[in-house]
Amino acid sequence: MNAAASAADTGQRQSLRFMLLYALAAAGGAMAYVPFLTILLPVRVEAMAAGEDVTWLAYCAFAGAVAASLSNIAFGWLSDRTRNRGGWIATGLLLSCTLLVAMAKADGLAMLLFLLVVWQCALNMMLAPLAALAGDFVPDRQKGFLGGLLAFSPALGAASGALVTIPGLAEPDTRLTIVAILVALCVLPVLLFARPRPFPELMEPAPRLEGERDPRPRALVVRMWLARLLVQIAEAALFAYLYIWLRSISSDIGDDDAAQVFTVVLFVAVPATMLVGRWADRNNRPILPLAVCAGLTGVALVLMAAAPSLPLAMMAYGLFGLVASIFLALHSAQTLRVLPRPQHRGRDLGLFNLTNTVPSLVMPGLTLAMVPLFGFSGLFLVLAALVTLAAILLGSVVRPN
Repeated sequence: MNAAASAADTGQRQSLRFMLLYALAAAGGAMAYVPFLTILLPVRVEAMAAGEDVTWLAYCAFAGAVAASLSNIAFGWLSDRTRNRGGWIATGLLLSCTLLVAMAKADGLAMLLFLLVVWQCALNMMLAPLAALAGDFVPDRQKGFLGGLLAFSPALGAASGALVTIPGLAEPDTRLTIVAILVALCVLPVLLFARPRPFPELMEPAPRLEGERDPRPRALVVRMWLARLLVQIAEAALFAYLYIWLRSISSDIGDDDAAQVFTVVLFVAVPATMLVGRWADRNNRPILPLAVCAGLTGVALVLMAAAPSLPLAMMAYGLFGLVASIFLALHSAQTLRVLPRPQHRGRDLGLFNLTNTVPSLVMPGLTLAMVPLFGFSGLFLVLAALVTLAAILLGSVVRPN
């Protein structure tokens, strides 16, 4: 009996210490970019742009998305080739934190844009091998639990943004330093103290004879990629235009109300994702929750399109945010299960990361094409059709082969 079969038969599980420290590191990865891209960068651009903040923010969003996409693939591939995830994570952590603090020294918008692109490259030097690390050490029987733990990442990313912007806590430049310190405190423990239990079967290349296709069907990988892309387009649109949509229903709502709804949804999603993930592990049904969540996301978008009042609109968004968060967290974990070749895990995860960055390029054009003519209701119905397609793509898949 080979090592892979032996490990599978004993039903060994990764240590809880590694799982928790990895979840903390993943949350640190979210803290590295959520506060900066959603709050600190727009504030800085607005102060420097002299009325052209929208244009410069568009430049920053586009250049940052391109840099993140390409560097994530590149550093994932490099971590595959060198077989040294930890070294790349540590180097990326050091460089990204240093560059984040250096943003305070930018004396013009061109310099700020340059630093942003370089920072994105350094950040993805950390994020790409960090994502692959879970595939190296978390067995399939714990992928649902991993997905539940990953639900903490967006919640803590949003919480860190709220923390550093508490009035009177810190000056704008000091906020960047605080974020860098928080990121380091979250990521370093997994490098220093995790000591994961090895699972040889997770690192063995999938057997492939000359002329044969990969033993795991490529169609499943393609479905997983397309489904996440479609859901992420909807999620990106709501992330960008939630406040404006709510204001179009009732002018009484304030920006703090929208932020509170967003934060509550993220934190409620954490225990919900853990419950669904544990169910998927116990029943060995990894893909079914993804299909159900995608379908419910479509239902929520239809309800949002038809919402006649603010309370109903917020309830519909609450459903959308909850099931979309569950979908995205579990999808990140289950993607590790379906990738066919562990020797290219980092590179392949970089290709999956395009589903996170491409929507930010697609969403503005889709919104501008739909909202002026059909209002937000028309946009939401289009998004509902997209996520319903995602549900159909996954609906016939019970478990990966």
